[in-house]
Amino acid sequence: MYAILDIETTGGKYNEEGITEIAIYKFDGHNIVDQFSSLVNPEKPIQPFVVNLTGINNEMLRHAPKFYEVAKRIIEITDGCIMVAHNALFDNRILTTEFDRLGYQFEKETLCTVELAKKLIPDMPSYSLGKLVRSLGIPLSDRHRAQGDAKATVALFKMLLAKDSSKEIITETLRKESKQKLEPKLLDIIEKTPSETGVYYMHNEVGNVIYLGKSKNIKKRLTQHFTSDNRKSKKIQLEVKSVTFEKTGSELIALLKESEEIKQTKPLFNKGLRRTLFSHQLTSFVDENGYINLKIEKADARKKAITTFSNYQQAKSTLFKITEENQLCQKLTGLYTSSKHCFNYTIKECYGACINKEPATEYNNRVKAFLEKYSYENQNMLIIDRGREIDERSVILIENGVYKGYGFYNLNYQINNPEILKSIIIPMQNNRDAQHIIQSYLRRNKVLKTVNLSTNTVN
Repeated sequence: MYAILDIETTGGKYNEEGITEIAIYKFDGHNIVDQFSSLVNPEKPIQPFVVNLTGINNEMLRHAPKFYEVAKRIIEITDGCIMVAHNALFDNRILTTEFDRLGYQFEKETLCTVELAKKLIPDMPSYSLGKLVRSLGIPLSDRHRAQGDAKATVALFKMLLAKDSSKEIITETLRKESKQKLEPKLLDIIEKTPSETGVYYMHNEVGNVIYLGKSKNIKKRLTQHFTSDNRKSKKIQLEVKSVTFEKTGSELIALLKESEEIKQTKPLFNKGLRRTLFSHQLTSFVDENGYINLKIEKADARKKAITTFSNYQQAKSTLFKITEENQLCQKLTGLYTSSKHCFNYTIKECYGACINKEPATEYNNRVKAFLEKYSYENQNMLIIDRGREIDERSVILIENGVYKGYGFYNLNYQINNPEILKSIIIPMQNNRDAQHIIQSYLRRNKVLKTVNLSTNTVN
């Protein structure tokens, strides 16, 4: 199965481009079986030459979904597929970079129609998509728009399959797909693991943990480890002799256990995860006019952080969302540089704090409401979520803004007294990484409920 795609971007510096449009056709070698296309708000301006080339401008994308809003659909439609694109190296790099910003590992085998065409249709005057398909009599509408270019790539790939008398493409496809076949030893290991959320531990022949990780589906994640052909995976495949696991039910607990236990056990192949999990933080200050401003800064333990982020792009994307949801001013959140009013004021989505038109007390009330929601400092609360079994719940305890640990309780006992819940807590270390994991998770995911211990109310 193939996922044939085309991506349009903002242009700009290498690895700083943003996606403006994407189109994907799922192709079984004969017919299109699924498709997806969408404009994407890149949350950054488009280079003028790109606007002239594609016809896509900033105004067209203002209300388009952001990448994180279409990411799930992209994962679904490309699942189990080899990615095909005209200049696949570029499209794969752009997608991988966007998913990296979300903290998701997106890895796909690729086939490039430029390289295939050069092998199967030599001596063409040009292998650019537009000139190539015109030379081959393949219709192309909406050049430099994702849907038109992707549809033309489907037709080109279908022609290349037909011209491939020696079956090079099929052979290459089977070679790539054969990576998913497992050695009996690894297959036996996977067979003994559950398709559930938790933490898994890979052991060498003397029982030492050489790698540990977390997953919402342990069996699926191990299959990815054991079928990947990257350098680290190959080393793990040679050294692993057994795998143990702990079910957590809650992904948040799995994340917290993974972070703490990597620091404690320092497994050989977890070197990258021993570093701090975040690079940027959100802080606040009051300006000379009495307005509370928000600001993205590089992580600094000496400064009080509202919340933290894995990278700058994640911080900026989240701050745009915070600004929009809380009706804040883009100038006062550092997203719009101007000596006058912000852009949102011109379209009546800002009440004028940027030009001192909105009273500071009214504006600050909205900022304070956001701060109370996103920062759990000085908060006492329980985070209740799914347990390891259907009749169980997990609980995470925060006391005075300090992460104390986690535990599990059985629903049959109908425990609803926070003091009893606190007695079952397994102590864990509180550190900035743990705070980052909890804040980031609550920012992006829903839990079953949170219980405020100060007022004993459920949110």
